[in-house]
Amino acid sequence: MQTTRRDMILAPGWLLTAVVTFLVGFSILGYLALRNVSDKPPVPREVRSADGTVLFTKGDIMAGQQLFQRYGLMQYGTLFGHGAYLGPDFTAQYLRTAGEKALIFYSLQGVPRAAAADRVRSEAKQNAYNPNMGDLIYTPAQASAYRDMIGYYRDWFGPQQQQQGLRRPYLSNPEEVRQLTSYFSWAAWVTAAQRPYTNHSYTNNWPPDDLAGNTPTPGALMWSVLSVVGLLCGTGLILFVFGRYEWLGWHSADDYAAAGPPPEEVPLTPSQRTVAWYFLVVSGLFLLQGLLGGVNAHYHVESSGFYGLPLGDMLPYNLSRMWHVQLALFFVASSFLAMGIFLTPFIAGKEPRHQDKLALILLGALVVVVLGSLGGEGASLLGMIPTNGPWFWIGSQGWEYLDLGRFWQILLTLGMVIWLVILVRGMAERLKGEHPGNMPWLFIYSAISIPLFYAAGMLYGRGTSFVQIEFWRFWVVHLWVEDFLELFTTIMVAYVFLLLGVVRAKAATTIIYLDIILYSIGGVVGTMHHLYFSGTPEIHMALGACFSALEVIPLLLLTYEAWKFMRLGAPTGSSMLSTTGAVFPHKWAVMFLIAVGFWNFLGAGVFGFLINLPIVSYYEIGTQWTANHGHGAMMGVYGMLSLAFFMFVARYFLPLDKSGDRAMAWAFWCTNLGLAWMLFVNLFPVGLIQLNQILATSYWQGRQPEFYQQYLVRIFEWLRLPGDVLFIVGILPVVYLAVRMFLNRKRQGTPPAVAATAAPGSARR
Repeated sequence: MQTTRRDMILAPGWLLTAVVTFLVGFSILGYLALRNVSDKPPVPREVRSADGTVLFTKGDIMAGQQLFQRYGLMQYGTLFGHGAYLGPDFTAQYLRTAGEKALIFYSLQGVPRAAAADRVRSEAKQNAYNPNMGDLIYTPAQASAYRDMIGYYRDWFGPQQQQQGLRRPYLSNPEEVRQLTSYFSWAAWVTAAQRPYTNHSYTNNWPPDDLAGNTPTPGALMWSVLSVVGLLCGTGLILFVFGRYEWLGWHSADDYAAAGPPPEEVPLTPSQRTVAWYFLVVSGLFLLQGLLGGVNAHYHVESSGFYGLPLGDMLPYNLSRMWHVQLALFFVASSFLAMGIFLTPFIAGKEPRHQDKLALILLGALVVVVLGSLGGEGASLLGMIPTNGPWFWIGSQGWEYLDLGRFWQILLTLGMVIWLVILVRGMAERLKGEHPGNMPWLFIYSAISIPLFYAAGMLYGRGTSFVQIEFWRFWVVHLWVEDFLELFTTIMVAYVFLLLGVVRAKAATTIIYLDIILYSIGGVVGTMHHLYFSGTPEIHMALGACFSALEVIPLLLLTYEAWKFMRLGAPTGSSMLSTTGAVFPHKWAVMFLIAVGFWNFLGAGVFGFLINLPIVSYYEIGTQWTANHGHGAMMGVYGMLSLAFFMFVARYFLPLDKSGDRAMAWAFWCTNLGLAWMLFVNLFPVGLIQLNQILATSYWQGRQPEFYQQYLVRIFEWLRLPGDVLFIVGILPVVYLAVRMFLNRKRQGTPPAVAATAAPGSARR
């Protein structure tokens, strides 16, 4: 029997527009990738002094980079402004310290300080790289400073009993110290030396440093202004369109009716029952991630211990932060995988055989990847894997967000492919009867993007230079997280509301296409806002700033539509926000979705746009304002979204009783209030103090660990404690609910006693 394919629910122009904007965005990104290769800063074959003595080679630079990775230094401090915030920026640290040592070199020759400073500044700007020979010549002062810096870092990475403050890795091998110093020296040269045919350095004169002659470029200010203008114009245009066409945005279904059994009585397929295992794992990852976040925050006030305990010796800051970041990704990714598996049978209407077995295989692979990668990272950073060993493959690659070893990265990608097979297999029959532009196909397209764009993090190898690595790393950090997970999120949320019967398919599909179009316009090319100062040409800054500003528009629209979005939970006028939860069974899932909208606007939108302006980023990159945006966007959006999925699924396993409702309420209020406390009482004010110090002194000073020892800063750091405690307390109800879900995973229906006490009409689906 031939199946009649359903027509596209919207006009074909929507699909055409989405495809065109997608192709245009990636065409521009492809061009920028080519420019990044052709115009990247050179890695010299040899760096020699003026008398011809070889100081270090390309091999030394790349060996130093691998030491930087193996010891997890990107989770201790930053390089080119990217990494952890408690340690120094190694680029700025070398640039400034070596400049001061060059000043001493000239003062010993009797040169007046002002003249010596001018000479140091001029030599820093001079690009003495010979592209034909591949050699870079250091002046006598630069060569002397390089030799002095080897001793500086020998002491800085010395025995831990001699270190003060935040524990650093101990480099006992003098050759490793020399190679790491060579890497920092090359990075500092990149930030100061004038890019050929321009009047600024390879990093657009970042970091700000008067001794190196680094000041903001005209482009940094110009593109900041134009991006603001673009945002205002784009916002006005989009709001006009939304005001003109009433059918845009979230709208309740006209034929909404409360029907069907309570969620806990809905028959679940075998694969849907496996989701209880997934969320048990998710809750454990979330709890461990939250606890490590508390440990990391405490390192800001007690840099070598934990209330007197020598925790830094057992769990150094770079390892605890690495695990904290990785667990955030694992926690979010696991919940997304679980929600995809859970929704598929609802969308398809049935389930093929053995889906549950595939789901359990995927779960097992996920657990292996989590435990294996965390263990490998610990072994690598604690020196259990030798320098010439397989640290890159089974230990830590050493790049923030992609710290896990390449072997575990490959396994995780394959796990996502298995997940995709589960979804496609479950949707196969439904897809045959749907137009390729309708929601079921959009669900699969977005699912395909999850493993595809995560795999972009493997487009570099162990010997790739930092500038190229950063380009592809941010395809994962930005494109995968902020664009394609955002798209998959929109589709799943639309399907949740569609399954609950509170929106029509046409309205939900319209929202999805708007998301695709708007994020393709801004989000794809907007990826470049991460790479203003990473050695990319200025065109990356120009396009990154302007397109990144447009990313705020979808978040503004979400706020504009917030009231309609909130009312979707109570389309007949009954209150979704009742304190007992007896009216609407998915109250807390919708509440978490409302929180996602709030944090999307504030954490991702306002705080993101604040630091994405080139002229602001020039001074604040790598400061607590970056952390402020990161927490508001990552936890506020994707963390709360994961909890929304959790609460939605929990209602299909658990009865609508007081203990469950109370646990969901505690989880909602504690996590959201705790997060707000972290941002407004700690991260934002400390970031403001830090930015002020950078503007008043120098970037180097504002990024030194001593900044956190100031009296006012320590007060704000200690004030964060109640927020951290409140947040962690909010995780405990999630663990409680996950355990209940797991124990009730084979449930057959709501017990009669509970069903009898449920309010009539409470089972809205």
